[in-house]
Amino acid sequence: MKRALFAATAAALIAGSAATYAANTPAAGDAPHRWQPTAEDRAILTDARIVALKTALKLTPDQEKLWPGVEQTLKSVAKDAAQRREQMAADRKAAREARQAGTPADPIARMRTAADRMDARANDLRKIADAADPLYKTLDTAQKQRLNMVLHQQFRGMGGGMGGWHHGPHGGPNGDGPRRG
Repeated sequence: MKRALFAATAAALIAGSAATYAANTPAAGDAPHRWQPTAEDRAILTDARIVALKTALKLTPDQEKLWPGVEQTLKSVAKDAAQRREQMAADRKAAREARQAGTPADPIARMRTAADRMDARANDLRKIADAADPLYKTLDTAQKQRLNMVLHQQFRGMGGGMGGWHHGPHGGPNGDGPRRG
């Protein structure tokens, strides 16, 4: 009796899931439109992340004196990352137009471009680390734990690093990027 009930329940769930999937899947030819944040959206979200980070740390008056440098660096890095995103979009558009014109892709140039972008992200992370180090040295254990938790929540599924807080080439808003161990 339990097996029959279990089988009937499972069949109903599967049928319901299939019907829901079919109802929510766009018809052939209907490309789903994915929301893309504007530059203003990104700036607002960056400001909100910075406020969340500062709030979570609950800085002491002495630590507050070290915060402006960290905040300015985070904003500067985010601005630089935004400019690189714009350049990357322009590069993709130019590459798409070149392919349509019959020009073959240059894989070596693409590797060099990717390396340059990685260098820029690495430099951003160094800037943040350099700016945050004096403040980090003053944090107590609870503040360090909250910092780790906030950073994990803010950057989970967003392309990894802090260099601009954006969706990387493999990380989407649903955390569908690669994961380490």
